[in-house]
Amino acid sequence: MKPIFADDAAIEHAADLLRQGRLVAFPTETVYGLGADASNPDAVRRIFLAKGRPADHPLIVHIAGVDSLNDWALTVPDTARQLAARFWPGPLALILNKRPEVPDVVTGGQDTVGLRMPDHPVALRLLQAFGGGIAAPSANRFCRISPTQAAHVEEELGDAVDCILDGGACRVGVESTIVDLSGNRPRLLRPGHISRVEIEAVLQTELIVMAPQAEQTVRAPGMMTVHYAPATLAMRCSTNALPAIIQELTAQHKKIGLLAFNKGMINCVVADNEPDKIIRMPKRADDYAKVLYAALRELDSLQLDIILVEQPPETEQWRAINDRLCKATSLQCR
Repeated sequence: MKPIFADDAAIEHAADLLRQGRLVAFPTETVYGLGADASNPDAVRRIFLAKGRPADHPLIVHIAGVDSLNDWALTVPDTARQLAARFWPGPLALILNKRPEVPDVVTGGQDTVGLRMPDHPVALRLLQAFGGGIAAPSANRFCRISPTQAAHVEEELGDAVDCILDGGACRVGVESTIVDLSGNRPRLLRPGHISRVEIEAVLQTELIVMAPQAEQTVRAPGMMTVHYAPATLAMRCSTNALPAIIQELTAQHKKIGLLAFNKGMINCVVADNEPDKIIRMPKRADDYAKVLYAALRELDSLQLDIILVEQPPETEQWRAINDRLCKATSLQCR
């Protein structure tokens, strides 16, 4: 399926396809989503088939605004309204107790539902034209690198999608922050562009931070220990460990790709052992996140033996990026 420019006619066409129970890929500010009518169980099942996604993994329902919360949530606590007022539209998903009529296929059989209002003009126009909730995980094969351009969706899913709306490159580049408000205390299930500090400042309380393996039940997308991963073996390395690792792999005649962070150190590292492909990553966390998945995709397409990722700073500002890198890399060398 070739992407089509997301003008008004294309968006109306996409909304009609959703009403017919078909699949539409569309841009959000985070990544491209693979959407279906969230009230149509058969349509939602097509998402799982297209992605190869396990049926017990819940989806996020994209909605047009705060007024739609009551259509999906059994109760909407004040904390949800406070966060929505501050961050919506934006890259924040809220986990709330679901209404009985919300299809189990959307929630992975759980009694909660994830909701968010995306901050992208194409996504918002599509939601308005469709007039309902759109269940939409990332538009890629299960556990693989998320798409941040329409061409990535075409590469990943091909004709499994009935329409790909091209709205340009995603400006955030990593998936939304997920906060669970279904219990007694708010919990951070997945870090994202909106930080824990920002959320705690609104709620005036400390979040419980959940590790991916902390629960047997997958409460929200992106909680697996392996996710967002290239097909090529990938390893995170500290800057200090890189020279020896590159020297050893070069001696073994391995084809190496490198996501480099520390420019000065990398210039020294590769003086005698040049990797086959180096992508120099931005120094700011927001800029790094914006190009991370595209960079991993580029390296993954080169038939390398291994992708080395130089470890970026391990600070709160970089929490979301390190979360994605941890899940995308199967090995780590300090």
